Amino acid sequence: MKTITDSLAIFQRSVNYTLRNPVWVAVGLIQPVLYLLLFGPLLVKLSAGPGFRAQNSWSVFVPGLLVQQAMFSCIFVGMGILSEQRSGVLDRLRITPASKTALLAGRVARDVLVILTQVVILVLGAVAAGLRAQLAGVLLAILLIGVLAVGLSALSYGLALKLRQEEAFSGLLNAVGLPVLLLSGILLPMSLAPTWLSFLSKANPLTHIVEAERHLFAGDVGSGPVALGAGLAVLLVLAAGRLAIRTMQDTAR
Repeated sequence: MKTITDSLAIFQRSVNYTLRNPVWVAVGLIQPVLYLLLFGPLLVKLSAGPGFRAQNSWSVFVPGLLVQQAMFSCIFVGMGILSEQRSGVLDRLRITPASKTALLAGRVARDVLVILTQVVILVLGAVAAGLRAQLAGVLLAILLIGVLAVGLSALSYGLALKLRQEEAFSGLLNAVGLPVLLLSGILLPMSLAPTWLSFLSKANPLTHIVEAERHLFAGDVGSGPVALGAGLAVLLVLAAGRLAIRTMQDTAR
């Protein structure tokens, strides 16, 4: 119970900080909005091609865009905790009675709130642009994005606390993040890729989460790809959460 109370306190502190700088939430939407406006219309004529099934191009493109937004919004949140560590704020929080788990959980909850707000705005924009999808599937897809955001945020905090330096942290993310993103088929289905590229993409967990999102937007709620993608997202939460909590405890000693 104490951990929950402490987490809510850290969550409120983090939300208040975000509300004092709301421009960054808006800035985070600029790139995906540009994708919607300038790239999405280019896919309309491809909707009859392979990989699009019976859907329009928006129901293939938008799910990938949401995963991309979750990744870009969450993997760099560790920079914030490194800034607090450098300024001494994190050390002052560590000596309070608040649990180490709460120091992370509150931040992660704030990150999830921010990404879900952005995702809802993007979905509404996509509907205005021509997206047609079943409401139940879209709601479940947004829920899956929330689970993914928990895992990515926790992973970001864990890696940041492990590396302890902004340069090393950002360098690792840039080196690993782009290949993972490109191999996930966020912009176009990997069924359009050559055999070797499709083979590589299947080893990428994010690929299966993108596919799960697309099946949910298509209304295939109980399909195998949805179960696989959701399972991988949950595994990410468990593994990243364990890493983040252990690293927070180790660095506090």
